[in-house]
Amino acid sequence: MLNSVRRRVLVLSVFLPSLALSSCSLVGDDDPEDTASDKKVVLVTHESFVLPDELVAEFEQESGYDLVIKAAGDAGALTNKLVLTKDDPTGDAVFGIDNTFASRALDEGVLQKTDAERASGAGEYDLEGDGADYLVPVDTGDVCMNIDTTAFETQGGLRPPETLEDLTEPEYRDLLVLPGATTSSPGLAFLLTTIAAFGDDWPSYWEKLLDNGAEVTQGWSDAYEAQFTQGGGGGDRPIVLSYDSSPAFTVDESGEFSTTKALLDTCFQQVEYAGVLAGADNPEGATALIEFLETTEVQEALPEAMYVFPVDADAKLPDDWAEFAVRPTDPWTVDPAEIAANRDEWLTEWSDIVSR
Repeated sequence: MLNSVRRRVLVLSVFLPSLALSSCSLVGDDDPEDTASDKKVVLVTHESFVLPDELVAEFEQESGYDLVIKAAGDAGALTNKLVLTKDDPTGDAVFGIDNTFASRALDEGVLQKTDAERASGAGEYDLEGDGADYLVPVDTGDVCMNIDTTAFETQGGLRPPETLEDLTEPEYRDLLVLPGATTSSPGLAFLLTTIAAFGDDWPSYWEKLLDNGAEVTQGWSDAYEAQFTQGGGGGDRPIVLSYDSSPAFTVDESGEFSTTKALLDTCFQQVEYAGVLAGADNPEGATALIEFLETTEVQEALPEAMYVFPVDADAKLPDDWAEFAVRPTDPWTVDPAEIAANRDEWLTEWSDIVSR
């Protein structure tokens, strides 16, 4: 089982807003504070952004800027709010636009070009075309199906699933739980996985999945923590949608093995980016902050702070990650422009299928 220390890190550091950034200010979108000051840099980000206090203090000391954090929901809500406020931006820099929403941010003109220096190897995750001039890769991760390996060992010899197709087979009936595509970022990523894998036949796949007893929840926590057999909530479903890094958080007390495993043939790659907002009061401060996020020191803190992999090729991973957070070699992807053109239609069709 997930031990209490790791569970606390997983829940508080990753999926809930940070309320303890003692070295900086954390304000909401409606905060009346005047942010037009050359002594502060305002970062607009999603609610899961976390940096250790000591790194925030280091940035402020080295740069001379006070860091102000404005949390704005998940990646989708963040992008929407940037679009709505593009004529009067609420900050200087943004972190958390991912590859599923990047094209919308670019098309709507919410960003300005940046020459911020990238971490070693970060170019591997650059957007195609001129998107690389506006968004700098900061972290990456893969949304994957995870299984409770101990549950399958006690299921009378039932072999664990490996592929997307396996999940629709009768032997796995009522064993899968996953968050919805309209209410969670990993849920949307899995919808895109099925679109990449099955093309125009993806609705048929979802019908088979649901007919096989797949349970759809509102969010990741509802699926993983409440219904997954290794989530600590007494759940009874041993297959769940989570991340390729999740097994690093289910290592037993001895540190010798993990009780979960990511199914690497089911993964969809996500990349999170940072950029300078068009019309920013302090573009220089925004650039300094982005370059700080690219430093090896910050990159090495990302796994335990935000449950993601660094884009810095030289960054060292925590011991548990290096051993247990196995990454896919060929994850599913969908072109960001295709996502932008079809997202609403796909989500409407997905909702219709799930509600039948």
